[in-house]
Amino acid sequence: MNEYLQVGTITSTHGLHGEVKVFPTTDDPRRYDDLTRVWIEGGGDKKPLDVEKVRYFKQFVIVKFRDHDSIESVGGLVKKNLYVTRDQAVKLEENEYFIADLIGLDVYEENGEKLGRLTDVISTGANDVYVVTGEDREILVPAIRQCILEVNLQAGRMTVHLLAGL
Repeated sequence: MNEYLQVGTITSTHGLHGEVKVFPTTDDPRRYDDLTRVWIEGGGDKKPLDVEKVRYFKQFVIVKFRDHDSIESVGGLVKKNLYVTRDQAVKLEENEYFIADLIGLDVYEENGEKLGRLTDVISTGANDVYVVTGEDREILVPAIRQCILEVNLQAGRMTVHLLAGL
């Protein structure tokens, strides 16, 4: 399992005083209200950034980091992803999973036949759709209880029931 979970991507600077515009990649953008520290990729490692101020503008989160007071000091952060550690992550309900934990799972039909590997998750609004890539085809599996029979993160395995037409 990944130690860090992505919560957003910095899309641009915002103003002249060190703020950045973040596209949230989390189900609840208001979770930024509770964040005091995030991590950003830099030189192969993740580096901490302390959150000083947060506000919202349309679908974006405007974030000001401590000790970054000019547009020049945040210009190099553009197009980088923001992460939180697992202990900062939102608490999940039963049968909920972080996308980062699902990507890479081997996916099997209920009869034991391997369909492929889960390679992507598409958010559609109504429900997520899992992209399963096999040797010769790609299958889209709706993330609904009728289709997802079991998720075993420890075994790296998901068991699905394919509805007619899939």
